[in-house]
Amino acid sequence: MTDLPPLREVIARHGLSASKALGQNFLFDEQLLDRIAAIPGDLTDKAVLEIGPGPGGLTRALLRAGARVTAIEMDTRCLPALAELSEAFPGQLRVIEGDALKMDHAELMGEPFAVVANLPYNVGTALFTDWLSAEHWPPHWTSLTLMFQQEVAQRIVAKHGSGTYGRLAVLAQWRSSAKLAMKVHRSAFTPPPKVMSAIVHVEPGTMPTGVDPKLLSRVTEAAFGQRRKMLRQSLKGLPGALDALDKVGIEPTRRAETLSVDEFVTLAKTLGG
Repeated sequence: MTDLPPLREVIARHGLSASKALGQNFLFDEQLLDRIAAIPGDLTDKAVLEIGPGPGGLTRALLRAGARVTAIEMDTRCLPALAELSEAFPGQLRVIEGDALKMDHAELMGEPFAVVANLPYNVGTALFTDWLSAEHWPPHWTSLTLMFQQEVAQRIVAKHGSGTYGRLAVLAQWRSSAKLAMKVHRSAFTPPPKVMSAIVHVEPGTMPTGVDPKLLSRVTEAAFGQRRKMLRQSLKGLPGALDALDKVGIEPTRRAETLSVDEFVTLAKTLGG
């Protein structure tokens, strides 16, 4: 491995600037990037999927950590900078041009993989819910280490009864463990976003028996779609839901945010039984 030029120099040489349309914000602090790459644990010879590497700041840190990185990037302007990284780390980096939302990541990787990414803000939540909604469990991914807007990160790790608790929390916690691993100040980015950021680390757990992931997704979508209303109102459009509430002893006058993750799982299991 040869010494790499500073990221700012690489970006200037290639004439790159963060694209607002693509939700890009670049990180230059190498020490911070190394700390992010360390969150999943030892990555030596581990397969890692990175979405939206941009000019390759986090990619560098992952490669330095010994990972075998597959990076999906749809901004063609960044490909020459990533090609330089491929040369500096022979055999460690595969760059794929395209839209990560339209790809089968398990098929693409072909082996268990960790996901580590400073996700573009405009696609982060969609990718996250896709990974969490996998029917195959445990999933092909071994962990998710993802940068979000801090508000979104707090919703993912929220406990029931709190103002930030919602569908994302249930999806992240019903068969996984989710924690807030690190907060990142807006000043660390170029250009600085208007909001603070945070990194969430998720590891898959045991799949509860007798629960259909798609049904749980429908239950939470209906319940939190009208979160200000009582369950008897928000769930009435879901066939059998009100009877299921009665069977499991959940008062229909409660609101969605008062139900624990376990209660949602029990409700979905009863509804599908």
